[in-house]
Amino acid sequence: KKLSAELANGRLAMMAIIGMFFQDGLTGSAWGDWALYTDSPLRAFEGELGVQAPLGYFDPLGFSKDGDADVFYRRRCTEIKNGRVAMIACMGYIAPEFSRFPGYCSPSDGVRFVDIPNGLAALGKVPAGGLGQWIAFCAFLEVYAAKQDK
Repeated sequence: KKLSAELANGRLAMMAIIGMFFQDGLTGSAWGDWALYTDSPLRAFEGELGVQAPLGYFDPLGFSKDGDADVFYRRRCTEIKNGRVAMIACMGYIAPEFSRFPGYCSPSDGVRFVDIPNGLAALGKVPAGGLGQWIAFCAFLEVYAAKQDK
């Protein structure tokens, strides 16, 4: 058990010293102030919407390291749009647990809303016409309605 703790602490110390070397190379001090390192292209987006403490501008994979504002804008719009889709998807999973629409989803096929299961199992119960409407609505939002202003 002591050896396991020592290994874990040693690994942490190795990461810390590499971080200190890196920071020393950028700011001139292992305990330097990152505010002094203003040459980084990562600073280009520090004032943008969504930058939050304690991380500041969070781009762990370095997609925005070139500082291209147009590419950043496109990615930000995509992030907002995908976030909205994820929120709606969460509500789509949660809401049917508590209530259902009355009546039929497809009167011609005899499919009632209460007969449609929750989650991904619903894809097998909803008629093809309903899935087509869903896809057409999503395409409409993607092409026309979900535009981000500059």
